[in-house]
Amino acid sequence: MKLEKFSIGTGDRFSHQGEAQLRAILKANSKGVGISPVWNKSNREHIYVNSKPEDVRKEADSAVQSLNFTGRYFVDADHINLKTVKPYVSSADFFTLDVASFIGNESSEEEEDKFLSSCKKYLGELSIPGISEPLRITEDLLRNIACKFLAATQQAADIYAYLKTEKGAGNFITEVSMDEVESPQTPVEMLFILKMLADRDVPVQTIAPKFSGRFNKGVDYVGNLAQFEKEFEEDVLVIDFAVKEFGLPGELKLSVHSGSDKFSIYPIMSKIIHKYDKGLHLKTAGTTWLEEVIGLAMAGGEALTLAKKIYARSYNRKDELCAPYADVIDIDAARLPSIEEVNQWSSEKFTNTLRHIPGHPDYNSDFRQLIHVAYKVAAELGSEYTDSLKKYAAIIGACVEENIYDRHLKRLFNL
Repeated sequence: MKLEKFSIGTGDRFSHQGEAQLRAILKANSKGVGISPVWNKSNREHIYVNSKPEDVRKEADSAVQSLNFTGRYFVDADHINLKTVKPYVSSADFFTLDVASFIGNESSEEEEDKFLSSCKKYLGELSIPGISEPLRITEDLLRNIACKFLAATQQAADIYAYLKTEKGAGNFITEVSMDEVESPQTPVEMLFILKMLADRDVPVQTIAPKFSGRFNKGVDYVGNLAQFEKEFEEDVLVIDFAVKEFGLPGELKLSVHSGSDKFSIYPIMSKIIHKYDKGLHLKTAGTTWLEEVIGLAMAGGEALTLAKKIYARSYNRKDELCAPYADVIDIDAARLPSIEEVNQWSSEKFTNTLRHIPGHPDYNSDFRQLIHVAYKVAAELGSEYTDSLKKYAAIIGACVEENIYDRHLKRLFNL
């Protein structure tokens, strides 16, 4: 099973926006891009909204059938591990193996020595086509990489082996994720992580590293754009080298997690993937949930009241809601409007404050990030929320489609 050159993860917390998401992709594909949709949902999200893995499969299949989509599409068991993977086996055909928590775990001295021995040919200066300066490979560097990543890649191998037994080789897409950690992986670390995966017979097809800078949920990239460009380009070139050197799948490509709304780096990624004719997987999720709240606010009346209720409850529980996402949000509580202030807002004011339009005078990234992590509040409202999604489906669907196509795909693919 192969992934298309370009793919986008379209997470949907409440499984109501599959058709709207697919309409955006169809619009881009009509202009010759060729994007595969990947409906992704994490174990944490399933727990919060009380959904099941098969619900994502039903949503994806229904959207594809309704819109007569004939391309490849996938359902991603997002950020799973050996403890959580089992319920996803029957419904998913894309597995994001999250091994970030195993980075830095101890491996045996024998394993480290075996890895070092296998890398002797790379000691000294290693030239990667396209990278101006050769990589300087020392035994100390390799030992440090082994200490950091051998256990994590072994975990990936263990999950892959389980899936291979359950589903059969070649019947699913394998992604390895290392993004939810404090320190970014360097291109030289990426090279030897890929060697470890190849040595362990993990046919990784997309890999999600941690880049420098901040990839906060639902807002733009914060960091040094020149540094990101250098890292991203070198990672692309390292992957190209690793595919040939280690015998990894030819379609192996970078995956950018927490990729929604990173408008300032889309032109950089676009330039590089087109320069080298390489693929990309962009994972989004919460941006669609935010558009649901925006759609409710736009609808006005009782729907606007519901949007305000979600904010009020999230404001009063912000510490609880933010804790699981502490590494991927930066909220200045002093910039959050009070409940009383928001309750006085018009539909237009609420919408403009939440919608991600860079430079808009009303846009508030702190407000947006708090709503981003507040989907648990909406889930607790039960049918009050989901019935509103159905009642105002046309307005919300238009918001979702516009967001994915106009603010994401158009920027990323120069449409």
